[in-house]
Amino acid sequence: MKSFTKQFGPVTSVIGAQWGDEGKGKVVDLLAKEYDIIARACGGANAGHTIVVGDHKHVFHLLPSGCLHEGKQIVLGSGLVIHLPTLLEEIDLLQEHGIDIIDRLHISEEAHIVFDYHKDIDAALEIMRSKEKGQEIGTTKRGIGPAYMDKAQRVGIRMGSLDSDMRAELEQRAAFIKHAYNVTVHVDNELKQMQLSNNRIGKCIKNTAAFLHSSMENDQTIIIEGAQAVLLDIDHGTYPYVTSSSTTLAGALQGLGIPPRAVSSCIGVAKAYCTRVGSGLFPTEASEADATRLRDRGGEYGSTTGRPRRTGWLSLDDLSYVARINGFTHWNITKLDVLDEEHSIPFELQGEMQSMEGWTQKTAELREWKQLPKHAQKYIERIEKETNVPVAFIGTGQKREDMILR
Repeated sequence: MKSFTKQFGPVTSVIGAQWGDEGKGKVVDLLAKEYDIIARACGGANAGHTIVVGDHKHVFHLLPSGCLHEGKQIVLGSGLVIHLPTLLEEIDLLQEHGIDIIDRLHISEEAHIVFDYHKDIDAALEIMRSKEKGQEIGTTKRGIGPAYMDKAQRVGIRMGSLDSDMRAELEQRAAFIKHAYNVTVHVDNELKQMQLSNNRIGKCIKNTAAFLHSSMENDQTIIIEGAQAVLLDIDHGTYPYVTSSSTTLAGALQGLGIPPRAVSSCIGVAKAYCTRVGSGLFPTEASEADATRLRDRGGEYGSTTGRPRRTGWLSLDDLSYVARINGFTHWNITKLDVLDEEHSIPFELQGEMQSMEGWTQKTAELREWKQLPKHAQKYIERIEKETNVPVAFIGTGQKREDMILR
């Protein structure tokens, strides 16, 4: 079998193509065996990547899923907003399983810090929106939006300030936040967390753009791991029910400081059906009975929040749209096995719901294309035809090995 680095080139990106939760972590984990560096560019702890190794499930919110592989360099880029306790918790969890990443972790000095008061502001804003408009956006209340608000207003605190005395600045912010949101900032606790984090990860903080450019000049290979997904993009998603960062390939490059010409391939990840969380447009949302069946079969509950996901059918219109925006070179279609018991499989094309005959046979744990039922192959081929992008990976289960490579 051709190696991944030869097939996809030295700098490949993995981008979610729907509203998140597509299973990006699994293909990154698979590719990471052959790549030298795994880099995450933007977003925060509102993301969730789940990888099943043996009987153990690993859930990451800030660290990219490829960090499970020993010796791989891990980069958290300048586009991230980082909640320090969450990051330390993930590092400790990995250490409990015998995986130490401190010596191979590179954190951008330009990434912004998510403080606990950002989480409190997030919750307060959701309550305000509910009272004023009768509907919340549906954020994870992880403080992501307020942290990006501070960044845009040029009052944010960056990781490069972790070893600085920020008491005066935090006290000044505390007065404004109390007045604006009726949220109390516990300055001493925030400073204590900064000091604790600096003791643990201070040596990891650096100019990550320079590190990545130096690595590429020395023929090191890179996987760019996207967070959330394109339909949640602040510019191109279903606004206002979107996240607060740019979730496209272009946003990832901005968040890492890598030029577009450096990217050799871009893998779009989409479920064989579709889910989203929170409020907002969802034209292919299934009926209650169908949604419940798909949700239970697919385990569609948030890895970050645990909340049930809204569930529906695939939109080929959306996939074509996001493929053009990102310049996808390949697809990874995940969770094909969730559709195994469907007699008819609806999908959206040119604004209308159509359907294909289901295969009503088990695809779970299949590892080869020729093993797939004929109608399952036709479903994949229809995705390729309508989006003009080949499908390189097909997920057929939760485990690392449950993947068909084409």
